[in-house]
Amino acid sequence: MAALRGIDLGVRDGEFFTLVGPSGCGKTTTLRCIAGLETPDAGAIRFGDTDVSDVPPEARGVGVVFQHYALFPTMTVRENVAYGLRFDPPDGSVDERVAAMLDLVDLAGMGDRDPDELSGGQRQRVALARALAPAPDVLLLDEPLSSLDARLRDRLRLELKRVQRELGVTTVYVTHDQAEALAVSDRLAVVHDGRIAQVGEPEAVYDGPETRFVAEFLGENNCLDGRAVGGETEGSLVRAGETEFAVTGDHRGPVTLCVRPESLDVNASHNQFDARVRDVEFLGDGYRVHFEWNGRDVVARLDDAPTGSVTLGFDPADAVVLER
Repeated sequence: MAALRGIDLGVRDGEFFTLVGPSGCGKTTTLRCIAGLETPDAGAIRFGDTDVSDVPPEARGVGVVFQHYALFPTMTVRENVAYGLRFDPPDGSVDERVAAMLDLVDLAGMGDRDPDELSGGQRQRVALARALAPAPDVLLLDEPLSSLDARLRDRLRLELKRVQRELGVTTVYVTHDQAEALAVSDRLAVVHDGRIAQVGEPEAVYDGPETRFVAEFLGENNCLDGRAVGGETEGSLVRAGETEFAVTGDHRGPVTLCVRPESLDVNASHNQFDARVRDVEFLGDGYRVHFEWNGRDVVARLDDAPTGSVTLGFDPADAVVLER
């Protein structure tokens, strides 16, 4: 069974580009093809105008950081970072280059420590410094933060972005974490079943999903199947069950109406419908409220926790209508 099916991507020089998708969708295989660790059955991989499809991994000018660090336990931090220079020694001193890399990832003064003396976050920074030491043309990151706890993961993703911006290195990042992909990326590609479902800047893909998979995978979404019947002067009407919702744009026929939980409000003046509270989750900065409406689950993000039955609504401009 093919892991990838017609992947066609262009990553811009110096950008932070993310491949995001569920487990087994083909994103890591794509990364390994770029690194030269896998060979595609067809097509080509180019760095600029150069076809590197037949170039061995060590000669491609890539740095790779894996999920589980892959540090050498018998080497010190300094020796681990210096190991990344074995194929391409720097013009100056190896010690100076290693010190510069450790300073870049905020590990200055820790060169003599062994990896088992470091925290998980520090070990991941060593792996990043080792990958960056040879000054690669492309940095490849495969789920580098997934084994860390949530708080450390949030802090390190900011560090990754800072280092990437400081060096200006073209970076391809793989993750299954949607929030992570939205937070760090200049652009991202949503991967589904070995294909690219959508590519764009995080805000554009989040606000304008082009398929139901993207709408439901990249953040929460309420997706209602219905039929666009027209009838609005500056938009359309979508009938879902016995309820009609006003939306922007000209739509006809079977459609899926997508409304983000944060777009639903108890004080909305448009597209009102009555729903009954089923469950409430406290999130710290608000509530995720599960409602029952027409026999299905509708989720809203609200500042206060309602009880019983309430009237929800949303602005027509906040809905995305997908053709079915």
